[in-house]
Amino acid sequence: MMRAYIYTGGTVDPAHITEHPKGDDLIIAADSGWNNAMALGERPTVLMGDFDSIGGKKLPEGVEIYRVPAEKDLTDTQLAVEFALQKGARDIVIVGGLSGRLDHTLSNLAILEHLEALRCHAIITDGRNRARFIRNNSTLIPRGAYTYLSLIAADPVVKGVEIDGVKYPLKNAKLRRDNQYAVSNELTGNCAFIAVKKGGLYIIESRDEGTK
Repeated sequence: MMRAYIYTGGTVDPAHITEHPKGDDLIIAADSGWNNAMALGERPTVLMGDFDSIGGKKLPEGVEIYRVPAEKDLTDTQLAVEFALQKGARDIVIVGGLSGRLDHTLSNLAILEHLEALRCHAIITDGRNRARFIRNNSTLIPRGAYTYLSLIAADPVVKGVEIDGVKYPLKNAKLRRDNQYAVSNELTGNCAFIAVKKGGLYIIESRDEGTK
C-alpha cells in the first residue's frame, strides 16, 4: 500500500514529529510546506501550490513542480491530497496545517473525513497535536509523546462509543456535537482502544505547549 507524506504550512514542532517517510513513500510539499519539510530534514519530490506563502524564495531545482492559480476552488493541501490519491496512495500523513488560520485548520481536519469515506488511512500532525477520524469503526492508539486523548463528535449524535485503556473509560456512550464531554482523557496503558457503532469521531492526541 502506497504511503504519501504531505507537508503543508503552519507551525510544526520538529522534536515531536515521529512520522517520517521511508523508502518509496511519496513526498509532497504544499506551498510553504516545503519549509517545514526542510526543517524536518525531508526533501519532497513534488512541490505544488500557488506559491503565495512559500516566502518569495526561488523554487527548488530537481523537484517536480505544479503551479496552480491563486484563485482556485481547493486549498493547496487539498490539491496535494488529490494528487496523492491519483498516484495511488491509500495511506496519507499530513504534517502541519493545525496552527495559524482557523479556516485552514478546519478545512484540513475535514480532509480526514473525506479520506475515511474513501477507505484511506490518514492522520494529520504538527508535533503538538495529532488527529485521525473514524466512522462506524474501531482503532488502537498507541502511547506516544502526547498527554491527552480526546474524542470529538463529528455528527449531531454519535452512538455506541467505547474507549478503554484510559483514565476515564466509556462504554456504549452517546456523544453529541453540541455537548462535547470526552475531552482531555489520558492513557493508562500502552494503548487505548476506541470504537464507535454509529457516527463519526475525531480522535485527537494533544500535549501542552512546552512539554517534552
